[in-house]
Amino acid sequence: MKVYLDYAATTPTDPRVLKEMLPFFNKKFGNTMSLHSFGREAKLAAEEAREKVASLMNAEASEIIFTGSATESDNFALKGIAFANKEKGKHIIVSSIEHHSVLDTAKWLEKQGFEVTYLPVDKYGLVNPSEVEKSIRKDTILVSIMHANNEIGTIEPIEEIGKICSEHGVYFHTDAAQSYGKIPVDVKKMNVDLLTASAHKIYGPKGVGLLYLRKGVKIEPLLHGGGHEFGLRSSTLNLPGIVGFGAAAEIAKKEMEKEGKRIEKLRRRLEKGVLKIENSHLNGHLEKRLPNIANFWFDFIEGESLIMSLDIKGIAASTGSACSSESLEPSHVLLAIGLKHHQAHGSLRLSLGRWTKKEEIDYVLKVLPEVVENLRKISF
Repeated sequence: MKVYLDYAATTPTDPRVLKEMLPFFNKKFGNTMSLHSFGREAKLAAEEAREKVASLMNAEASEIIFTGSATESDNFALKGIAFANKEKGKHIIVSSIEHHSVLDTAKWLEKQGFEVTYLPVDKYGLVNPSEVEKSIRKDTILVSIMHANNEIGTIEPIEEIGKICSEHGVYFHTDAAQSYGKIPVDVKKMNVDLLTASAHKIYGPKGVGLLYLRKGVKIEPLLHGGGHEFGLRSSTLNLPGIVGFGAAAEIAKKEMEKEGKRIEKLRRRLEKGVLKIENSHLNGHLEKRLPNIANFWFDFIEGESLIMSLDIKGIAASTGSACSSESLEPSHVLLAIGLKHHQAHGSLRLSLGRWTKKEEIDYVLKVLPEVVENLRKISF
């Protein structure tokens, strides 16, 4: 049996999404900046998609900037705000469990003369809003806290943090790549100024993301050229990808609630079964978490060996975020929630999705205990 349980890394493109995309490769292939009928047709398709992705987060279509990925959106948010607002100050706040596209950008900005505060999290991976407030200074220009963590699934108190930032006149960005399309995302309720999302996390194509930019936010473009995307992101639009993103968002809006309950039920079944294994532990918050991510660590086991052993049995999983899976360093997220190096090295992330079935979960629960037992025999 082949079982894919790495949906947090990427999702397969939904056949319904692919069907919407296909005409835009070779029939409706115009450039959105062209004035002729082909260009107008392309522009209309892009604007319809913009409406759809905006609707899923209760935003205005004019507040959506299409990008090439969530990584680009995070870079755009941090660098764009930093350079546009450096006269006000050069202090930025991020959490210690952000995706590398935020953390590495923050580290790069430090080399450019900006100062970054890295907030700690508790054992569940939660940022304390009062810690955010304590860290805000007169020269603070941006706070960036992810909506939900990509490794352990913990959902942050974004609404509360956003309110604090608003009261202090500080821009607030959230990376919602893992939450958008899976749980309700409302930019107005969340009090966010900028928000990152990605198509390939919600059964859309790879190579297209977005940055929500609240009206009036002062930001500097990263890409200059033809003045695309309201003059904020020059580059010929990836029209098939954008159409696919719109289709994926539209499907998510209709199916998210029902699908979320189905997946959460399967995840709880999975967690209950896995935790029957001796010396197994669950990472992340027990309730404030995404419906589709389960993260464990096992005593006396090495994560990479666990992943390879499961792969031989036909089960695709991961030992951390996909973007750092080739690294031998333990997950920065797991270290931040208090795990020791050897504990973090024994981690396993299983993430469920649209095509996960009960039979697949039961297969994992049959195979995993055997794999863990065999690896523990080898390690002693």
